[in-house]
Amino acid sequence: MTSQLDWRPSATRAALKSRAQQSAFVRGFFEQRNVLEVETPVLGRCGVTEPNLDGIAADISAQGVEGGWLQTSPEYHMKRLLAAGSGSIYQILKVFRNGERGSRHNPEFSMLEWYRTGFDDVALMEEVGELVCGWLECARPGVTSYRQAMIDWADIDPFTVSDHDLRRRCRQWLDPRQLEDLSRDGCLDLLMSFAVEPNLGTDVPEFINQYPASQASLARTSRVDGFDVAHRFELYIDGLELCNGYWELTRADEQRARFEADNRLRKAAGKPEMGVDEAFLAALEHGLPDCAGVALGLDRLLMLKVGTRNIADVLAFPLERA
Repeated sequence: MTSQLDWRPSATRAALKSRAQQSAFVRGFFEQRNVLEVETPVLGRCGVTEPNLDGIAADISAQGVEGGWLQTSPEYHMKRLLAAGSGSIYQILKVFRNGERGSRHNPEFSMLEWYRTGFDDVALMEEVGELVCGWLECARPGVTSYRQAMIDWADIDPFTVSDHDLRRRCRQWLDPRQLEDLSRDGCLDLLMSFAVEPNLGTDVPEFINQYPASQASLARTSRVDGFDVAHRFELYIDGLELCNGYWELTRADEQRARFEADNRLRKAAGKPEMGVDEAFLAALEHGLPDCAGVALGLDRLLMLKVGTRNIADVLAFPLERA
């Protein structure tokens, strides 16, 4: 009996060729800047504590290691290389996130991640713009603060709005019962996704920066205009988020506290708590050089290049055909 599964790739040969050209462009870009290409594990002992990310567990039993995780990002391993003295580095690799499949998501996807020693978030934004707009042959990005974007498109000030008014604003997309278990940052994320993001980067690429400190993840924080903000940025083109970058946090004690806070949020959301990556924290204790880093979705960048809104058009075999 003939299988009903479609064995053919979902991407055209032209899209596959464009992917190869994109990889060559990226490698040439970093070779010109003397940034070292590295490889780190796709299969690691630890996952991540990030409340909004769900990793894919692996059934490892080797050399005393039991369990393990497919990596959602090479960040921890790359920072261990930085702490060991690698200097500026980049990597092109596959990463994995559970439960993500749609027009913009596939559980396995291609990521470009790089770290520049001696850079802050402003300097790295400039380099991200050079790479992305050099490949897409488009205008350089503008910059809008998270606060201003929320005021412009969601009609709220994210730093001063009351929890009551914030939840009331979210009722356009979720009913009150669905909002009951949503945190303040969860409500802000909802507004960012539905009210703000579709309007970003529609004329020219657009960076969003100065996120609330509560959304810092692995970024440094500081005081700007009376509010605690993260040295974090994201880039949008035609409403599509391409990357997430930080002026990296280097303090091991603060990073451990953030991991612990993440696990409290995971527990409150009914998700399993995740083990902390002690090797990564030991690298921070040893000393992470002053640096900025960014993770960029290569599949999404390719979607913009070939003119599609469906990630399957740039993947040889998305999950349902893999």
